[in-house]
Amino acid sequence: MAMRIALIVACVLQVSNALYFHIGETERKCFIEEIPDDTMVVGNYRVEVFDSKINAFVPTVYGLGMHVECRDPDDRIILSRTYAAEGRFTFTSHTAGEHVICLNSNSSAWFNAGQLRVHLDISVGEHAVDYQQVQAKDKLTELQLRVRQLLDQVEQVTKEQNYQRYREERFRQTSESTNQRVLWWSIIQTLILLVTGFWQMQHLKSFFEAKKLV
Repeated sequence: MAMRIALIVACVLQVSNALYFHIGETERKCFIEEIPDDTMVVGNYRVEVFDSKINAFVPTVYGLGMHVECRDPDDRIILSRTYAAEGRFTFTSHTAGEHVICLNSNSSAWFNAGQLRVHLDISVGEHAVDYQQVQAKDKLTELQLRVRQLLDQVEQVTKEQNYQRYREERFRQTSESTNQRVLWWSIIQTLILLVTGFWQMQHLKSFFEAKKLV
């Protein structure tokens, strides 16, 4: 039962993210994907240019392309390449955590194209695998292909569970560190209040003695 629930959760978490966005000539759009380690990521994109004559987006002009840059959680570049106006980029994560995927146009090829609309579809894990191509390449039967898919899903569930444990451990460490800092800050505040109170008492005592009130 637990494995079945885990499989359902993995299927929900690892669906592909399809969207589109608009960018200007110098704009750069970045997206954050939480990815387990040793996981393949595939991005498919298509760029359209706004045509003011027909007030609609049309296929891009010749020579316009997109630069894709991907960074791992340690801010190391794992992919930096310029592609055509429509294409596909692929990379494999080596560290679990938040990966940043940025896209921007190669402005030198704009030819006064105007605003761009970029359609982007990011697939993570087994959803990034083209099983029809795998079946044709390895000459698998339908049953063998289904078993291959199930094994990939189980492997992805394991990676996702490991990543969740890593996140829980990191959150626990952050919580413990925060609690420790709050404790020390409370102790420092108490010491400051005690020192201030002692100083005030000494000052008042000296004042009363100077006025011969005591």
